[in-house]
Amino acid sequence: MRLNNVRYLIGELEKKRDLPDSELAELIAETGEEEQEFLFERARAVREREYGTDVYVRGLIEFSNICRNDCYYCGIRKSNEKAERYRLTPEEILACAREGYGLGFRTFVLQSGEDAWFTGERMEGIIRSIREEFPDCAVTLSVGERTKEDYLRWHKAGADRYLLRHETADGEHYRRLHPAVMSLAERKECLYMLREIGYQVGAGFMVGSPGQTVDNLVADLRFLQDLRPHMIGIGPFLSHRDTPFAGEADGSLSRTLTMLGILRLMFPEVLLPATTALGTIAADGRERGLMAGANVLMPNLSPVRIREKYDLYDNKICTGEESAQCKNCLALRVESTGYHIVTARGDSRVK
Repeated sequence: MRLNNVRYLIGELEKKRDLPDSELAELIAETGEEEQEFLFERARAVREREYGTDVYVRGLIEFSNICRNDCYYCGIRKSNEKAERYRLTPEEILACAREGYGLGFRTFVLQSGEDAWFTGERMEGIIRSIREEFPDCAVTLSVGERTKEDYLRWHKAGADRYLLRHETADGEHYRRLHPAVMSLAERKECLYMLREIGYQVGAGFMVGSPGQTVDNLVADLRFLQDLRPHMIGIGPFLSHRDTPFAGEADGSLSRTLTMLGILRLMFPEVLLPATTALGTIAADGRERGLMAGANVLMPNLSPVRIREKYDLYDNKICTGEESAQCKNCLALRVESTGYHIVTARGDSRVK
């Protein structure tokens, strides 16, 4: 009966975009290989209805691995004395965007640790430089928790999107993953603030992080329903050797893929990346992510000399490839799934 019941729940979720907590928990916990195939089939149908066979690429520029925070899972946490720190100059960031534009990228994701050197004014100047040189491109920021004043000035300068993963929507679980000085309430407040300002907002969480329960994952889905983000980034938890979670078991590829399928059925219009973490945990992880309902990829445009230093977790892929190599490799991988890369900005359809 389990197979029939899970298939029934998948059908109900596709129709209603929602289920009661107990049924969402059952779907997360009980979806095995056979049920997954049906889930992914329905997720692909929804994704193709909304976005066709297009896969949007965003050029990722990891411009600083200096961070004021001390998250227990992160390799660039403040107290990791073994991390080799770096910071790109504004000119180097613009050079990465210039190279990416020549390769066909029309969205740039500027990502860093929470590095205080990049003040509101400095970030504003970088955003304006990119928008002035590449007016047909979207600028996405992923630089953490900042003041409303900073968020407003960056949006006014031309930043279109903001990625800020909440990591977990459960307060007790959040405290297990972060030091006491960090606050889930503040993280959520930033996300709501960004949406109010007018950004296309991205949230997301790790699957399989230490202490995570199925109920925690249901709470994540409920928070996302309330926030209504334009993009949801998830990936398996991957441990890092120089963090308090060194030696913890990595998250499950299977459960991460199940969560991708569930997210596509609950949020049909959302942009859903097949993340680098998926490609790290399995050689074909990103392709499997696309086949589970994802429609975004984020190849790396950072200079090769610094890629290994943006070391969030162990064995991160694509640290030695040039940008063109990285994009060409991804294009071939995407074609193998029956989808294809497009160079459009790829705006979300979430209202």
